[in-house]
Amino acid sequence: MKVLISGGGTGGHIFPALSIANAVKRRQPDAEILFVGALGRMEMERVPAAGYEIEGLPVAGFDRKRLWRNFGVLWKLWKSLRKARRIVKEFQPDIAIGVGGYASGPVLKEAQRRGVPTLIQEQNSYPGVTNKLLAPKAKAICVAYDGLERFFPAENIIKTGNPVRKDLEECKITREDAKKQLGFDPDRLLVLSVGGSLGARTVNEAIAASLTALKNEGVQLLWQTGRYGADQFQGMAREYDNVKATTFIDRMDLAYRAADLVVSRAGAGTISELQILGKPVILIPSPNVAEDHQRHNAEALSTRGAAVMILDKDAVEQLPGELKRLLDDAEARADLSAHISGMAMRDADELIVDKILEIKKN
Repeated sequence: MKVLISGGGTGGHIFPALSIANAVKRRQPDAEILFVGALGRMEMERVPAAGYEIEGLPVAGFDRKRLWRNFGVLWKLWKSLRKARRIVKEFQPDIAIGVGGYASGPVLKEAQRRGVPTLIQEQNSYPGVTNKLLAPKAKAICVAYDGLERFFPAENIIKTGNPVRKDLEECKITREDAKKQLGFDPDRLLVLSVGGSLGARTVNEAIAASLTALKNEGVQLLWQTGRYGADQFQGMAREYDNVKATTFIDRMDLAYRAADLVVSRAGAGTISELQILGKPVILIPSPNVAEDHQRHNAEALSTRGAAVMILDKDAVEQLPGELKRLLDDAEARADLSAHISGMAMRDADELIVDKILEIKKN
């Protein structure tokens, strides 16, 4: 079986793609898998590191604010469509899978043009333009939220959930031991703040505004600042003995396990991880994403009592108070944990591979 997987741009697209590829390999060890990503994006490093081949397209996203910049984007799109044509023709996949991100559009469009069956894995509660355009000709659309019949053909939707990294589920040590391994006091509460691999300035600024309050509460903080603004925020952290700040957390399995409360953006992949791990969370959705999908993701949880949502514009002002409220109230944290766990969908990667094999068979 030859499987073409396209997409990427962020960890939220790459981790599900790799989970699907790994599940295919578990079920069909002789399967041939080729990834297609966007040149210069993180998938060009992460996918080879996971042991898979990847081809890069010169594709880029449209600039919705500065429209004059899109002449270059259109040129890159034309070149990407030509390269996607060559890749599909030479690789001759049995199925093409799109996980979202810039590269998935040209590849799935070309696969559909050549009659190759396609499967879309939509992580968000509000899909992007590319997936909406590709959906009518897709054989299956694997989703994580209800209500997507508004955007996709209902007969092709299958609710699988989002695949998550296996190491997160397989980490079974106690919270106390996880804190010890990360260098924290096992008897004190720990807040984990994650804004993504590049960082999220508003989340970091809101955490910075909360540092004194956390110290006064006797609460510890593991702070993933991301790359942007790392020097500034990590410099602040050095003034507090209860804080460890780092650009990137290698052992997210330990970090999640150790956390009593999480502060995070509302990317679909992160939310799926939090659901499966049952972590109480304060979500600060990014306003700088297509179709404002992070706010829709966060609302899907907050309206069910499964998370606390603070809008980006209110985060610096409101986060310190929300942290104090939840850290002082173990019962409120337990309620959030119970509700978010109730939304978890497990074995999404296996369910998606079930569908891939069914499509291949037919």
